[in-house]
Amino acid sequence: MRRSERNPAIEIVRIALGLVWLPFAWAAAAPAAAVRRYRASVARPGQAAERARFDTKKWTAELLKHLEWRRFEELCAAYYEALGFRAQLTRSRADGGVDIGLSAQDSDGTATIVHCKAWDAYRVGVSPLEALRRAMTASKVRRGVLITAGRFTREAVTFAAQENIQLIDGAGLLGKLAELAPEKSLALLQFTTQGDFLTPTCPHCSIKMISRKSTQAGRKFWGCVNYPRCKHTATV
Repeated sequence: MRRSERNPAIEIVRIALGLVWLPFAWAAAAPAAAVRRYRASVARPGQAAERARFDTKKWTAELLKHLEWRRFEELCAAYYEALGFRAQLTRSRADGGVDIGLSAQDSDGTATIVHCKAWDAYRVGVSPLEALRRAMTASKVRRGVLITAGRFTREAVTFAAQENIQLIDGAGLLGKLAELAPEKSLALLQFTTQGDFLTPTCPHCSIKMISRKSTQAGRKFWGCVNYPRCKHTATV
């Protein structure tokens, strides 16, 4: 079943974009429930050295590449909110990701569906684009966008051109963030780098995962804190 939601993180950013002239006013003005959920993503103990690797005062390719997948999704949705769109999130994908439905502020109909792929070592191929195309067909939407912090394969570029899908890679996203008004770009940057933006979120439980080590090979991996009820893992 498809589940639509208004992401509290986006609500916070929307307020931030309207109040950027008042330092920290967005945190005070945001709905209490949204702030509680947002602040729950605090940096985990011992993460200071990890965070210090990144210059959180400006957008960089390195920062985008290391954003955990859920925060990357929230950034992409908030970016379109900054452009003046309404971003409706529908959490229906098998990988835990969302369909981000974009519409004009004065319209209830979805005009574009956006999917996001956080960076990994491999270029994004055709498979995620096929999933986006299916979502477009199911929603009767003619335009799609796929955003990644990495890059796309040649086959993906060819497929996207045939299916009316816009591709935005890491360099392209950096360029679009730079084109925003400085205060909007800063508001998005401050939101994106608040709390724990590095530890992956369990797609099934929507909570931060923890570092574990296999008993046999000693291999490190991310595991859900709800194990054994949830056995989802991710590579480090």
